[in-house]
Order: sequence, then C-alpha cells, then structure tokens
Amino acid sequence: MTARAGRFRPLAAAAALTLGVSGCASVPSGGQVVTGRPVERSERVDDPYVRLIPVRPGAGWGPEQIVSGFLAASAGFDDDHRVAKEYLNVQNSWKPGLRPYVTVMQSRITEPHVVRASAGEATVKVTGDQLGTISTDGQYTAAPKDIEATFQLAKAPQGQWRITSLPGEEKSGLLLTKDDVERTMRPVNLYFFAPDQHSLVPNGIFLPVVNRETLPARLVQALLTGPTSWLNGAVESAFPTGTKLRGLSVEKDVATVDLTSEAAGAGVDRMSAQLAWTLRQLSGIQFFRLRIDGETVTPDGGNAVQPVSGWTGNSPDGPERIGQPHQNAYVAGASGFLAALDGDHAQPVVTGPAGHLSHPAVAPDYRELAGLSAKGDRVLTAAPVTGSPPARTLLTAHRGARFTAPSWSVDGTLWTVESRADQSWLWVRPRGRPPALAAHWGLGGREVLAFRVARDGVRAAVIVRLDGRPQVQIGRIAHAGDGSLDVGSFLPVSSELQDAIDLAWRDYGNLAVLGRAKRDSLYLPYIMPVSGSAITSLGVGALGEPRTIAAAPGEPVLIGTRSNGKDQICRQRAADKSFSEWICPTAARDPGYPN
Repeated sequence: MTARAGRFRPLAAAAALTLGVSGCASVPSGGQVVTGRPVERSERVDDPYVRLIPVRPGAGWGPEQIVSGFLAASAGFDDDHRVAKEYLNVQNSWKPGLRPYVTVMQSRITEPHVVRASAGEATVKVTGDQLGTISTDGQYTAAPKDIEATFQLAKAPQGQWRITSLPGEEKSGLLLTKDDVERTMRPVNLYFFAPDQHSLVPNGIFLPVVNRETLPARLVQALLTGPTSWLNGAVESAFPTGTKLRGLSVEKDVATVDLTSEAAGAGVDRMSAQLAWTLRQLSGIQFFRLRIDGETVTPDGGNAVQPVSGWTGNSPDGPERIGQPHQNAYVAGASGFLAALDGDHAQPVVTGPAGHLSHPAVAPDYRELAGLSAKGDRVLTAAPVTGSPPARTLLTAHRGARFTAPSWSVDGTLWTVESRADQSWLWVRPRGRPPALAAHWGLGGREVLAFRVARDGVRAAVIVRLDGRPQVQIGRIAHAGDGSLDVGSFLPVSSELQDAIDLAWRDYGNLAVLGRAKRDSLYLPYIMPVSGSAITSLGVGALGEPRTIAAAPGEPVLIGTRSNGKDQICRQRAADKSFSEWICPTAARDPGYPN
C-alpha cells in the first residue's frame, strides 16, 4: 500500500487559532525520542503555541466527513476532547485523557473512503504511513510502516452518522499526524539519577500542551510517575514510590511544590535537584519552594526558596570544572606522540610506543590513556599520561574483527566494541579489573562502527550498520543487581543522514556527527539532537577528507581530517557561531576530549 500525497481534511472540519507562535516541537522522522534539551531550544516548552479549535460535526455530514472531522478534532486536547467525543455514538466510552496512546502518522494520509455501507451502517477505511507511537508514559518509539485504520459507523435516531467502533488495539488512543503532534505536544525532559546517585539523566517525553497554567503541575506529576519504559531499570528517582502532588502554585516567578507524606524522610537535596532541572524548562519559573504535607522543607545548608538554575553539580554533563575555564583536547601528533592541543599547537605529553596509538582516549581523571593499534585489531593502555609509559595490550580482536575507538565513562570504566561484518561484542573494563564482555548486548548481530558513552554513564551512542547503511542510534545502560550490564534498546536517532563515520557527545542533548545527508556527496560535520529534531550543519569551508570528530560541553568541535596527504586538526574560527569557517592549523590526527 502506498499512501496518496496530500492529507484530506474538509475545510469545515478544523481551524487553528494562533497565539503568537515562536517555534514548534519536532517529531523525529526516524527513531525514538530519548531526550531533548528544551532548556536551550529557541523556544521554551511553555511559550505560546498554535491552539487547535475543533469543529463540531455537521448535521448533514456523511461517513467520510465524520471520520475526517473526528481525526481533526482528536488533536484538540481542551475539555478532555469534548468536541471529538461528539463524533461518537457513546461519548463516555472513549477516554484518551491527557496522557494518551498516540499513533503518529506522516503528514500524508489518504482521504477516508467507505468500503461498506447499508441503510444504517458504514465502514470507513483510512490508509497512510505510520512514523511511530507515543506510549501513555510519553515515550516516542519509531515504528515506520504502512497502516490501515478501519472505523465502524451507524446512524443515530436523529439521522446523523456517528462512529461506533474505533481502530487499533488501543481503543482510547489517538491517530494523529506529525503536524498534529508538533502543534499540540512538546518534548520535555524529566530528570532521574544515574546509578552513581549523583549525575542526573534526562528522560525525554512528549507532553500535550493544553494550557500554560496547568503545565508546571503536569510536568511535576510526570516526574513523580517515574522514568519511561525505555529508561526504567537504568535510572533511579529520589521520590519514594507513591509520592503524589498535593498542589503546585506559581506566584510571580516562584513555584511552590507540595508533595504528599510519602516524600517525608527522603533526601531533600536529591528531590530538589530533580525538581530544579525539570522545572527550569519553564520560562516563567525562576525559583521553587518544596513542601511536604504543607510544611516547607529545605536542603542541607540551603534556603527555603531555591533557584531552578542551581544544582549544577548534578548536571548530566558532569559538574562544572571549577578553576578550569578550558578543557584541553588530546591528539595523535604527526611524529608519533600524544599531545595536548593548546590553541593551534600540539604540545607532546606522551612519547615512546604509547605515543603512537591511533584514536587515543584520555580518561576523565587523566590517570590513564587508551588507544588502538594501527590496524585497529588491538586495544592498548598506558599510564601515567605523561613521559614515556609502556603500552600494554588489553584486548586482541578475533580474526577479521576490529575495535571501535575507546570510550571512557566518568568513573574510569573503559568501553570498546569488537566488531566484524555480522557480529559484535561489547567489552567493558572497570578501573583495576580485567576486561569482560557485557552480559547483555543489544547489537550482537550487527557491525558496530563507533561507540560513545554519554557523560551521565547511562546512555550510549553508536553507529551501527543496518541494511548495508551506517545509522546513528542510542541505547541505554542498565546495571543489574549482580553487577552485570544490560546494554540495549538501541533505536535510531534521525533518518536525515544516509551515512555516518564518527560521532561524539557534544553535550547531554546533542551529538556531533560526521556524515552525509541525503543531499550531500561529501562527509560533513553535523549537530544531531538526540531528541530526533532536525540536524544542523556545522561550519563552512573545505575540510579535505574528514575522518574523526571530537566534542565536549562548551568546547569547540574538532575534526581530524586528511588533506593533500597530510593529517590535520580543524576547528572553527569562531566556535560560538554555527556557520563560522573551518581552519586547519594543526598537523595531527584523531582529536578527543577526556569525557
């Protein structure tokens, strides 16, 4: 089945009232919404938006118009879908609520057409292209396929057609197009703790925007509900099970959050950190006050009124580097040494055999260096990261296999994937222990070209070969009670790139990726939001043959490229401007930041 171009919607079926739009949410064209970074979006999640004004069914409408009008009205969340329910013969039987199950369609959908009709009954079919689904916990999951939805209708005693049966297994769900979702829902982050009990991990969901006044309460209620199924088991919440929201009021720019008694005895600091990071997405809230059963509680050594911009030490990108305004990158020098990149100059720090490693990666605590052999068939380590330490072989690949560039997590754990054309293994080496295979690895039957652990230690970005084409995906890392790891649930981030060769975490909401978009003939650097929003090209000018990419929060993106037979490190002339030109002043290769 191929959907015909154009979406049928009678002119009388729906209208929209513009309330000063500053931007729209974005539904991924492929993949799963894992997390966004709405704090730094061009619009906040509570900024004005397009409000859909649904139209009631017309007296003389036929079955096709009733189905089309119902689909249009379903995107209006006001008054618990009151207008959409007027299209049904039993209005109270359909209760999608404010956290509905949503089937997301492409903007193209065929005109509803009658496939069976009698004097008082009719069957209407709608066909189109499904992009994915949004579960009742707000999690978007890609599920592209052709879809066919069938509606049963009957004539009411008054002679008007009404829907008697809805399609799909989720009888209280919604069938919305991508445009519907972008008008009526917003991607937001809920924040939960990583297993280290310190770092916060963003959990992205889609939340319907009914009105701005109730959005703060609904956001906190979603936080108290806990993580989505995608992150469940990989993160923790400081809010005890059963904690509910007694009330939330906003006066000027201060939100007062009142929780039920279940929260008594829980760590106020940890609950405050989760609330601060979640509430900072709302432009009208600058401070918050936490209460339990009406009594104000304060964090250790803190004030009753807390800024939402606080708790920076719990950032998913790691704590701020106090006294270190700049983080050096490391590169493989042209003469066989590991060098710290200082401006345009590569200052040698490790010489001897360890300095000849390809894809060098320095641990976050600067205590250890890892890298690959020239053929990529061995993983080597060296310590300390200075002088001329010996290089020790940590892993040797199976015949025909290669390792991905080593990746460090903030606790000093080293990660790499051994991979060949039809198989891969994830190797994990905690500091002070021998390397071991992950107990559960979700890409075992695939070739993996790159693997990077996020700074929160819970998410991992990969480039995996799927149907012959490299694709960027994100998965989650769950720690079992026996200490084993489950690394899986990998789903595509975006379908805008047709090829990718390297990636790095720029910050907790964005990847820096070397790839080719569908319109490109050359590999170029892009910023790819992990929310699945549109990718953005980075910089202008020639880059030769880009091969590797490096990024870190607040630092310039670096490209390792080869031009005229020479290795070079390229950076933007003005790193704070997306379209600043690339300059390549340093003779070196394989740049990387300590994670």
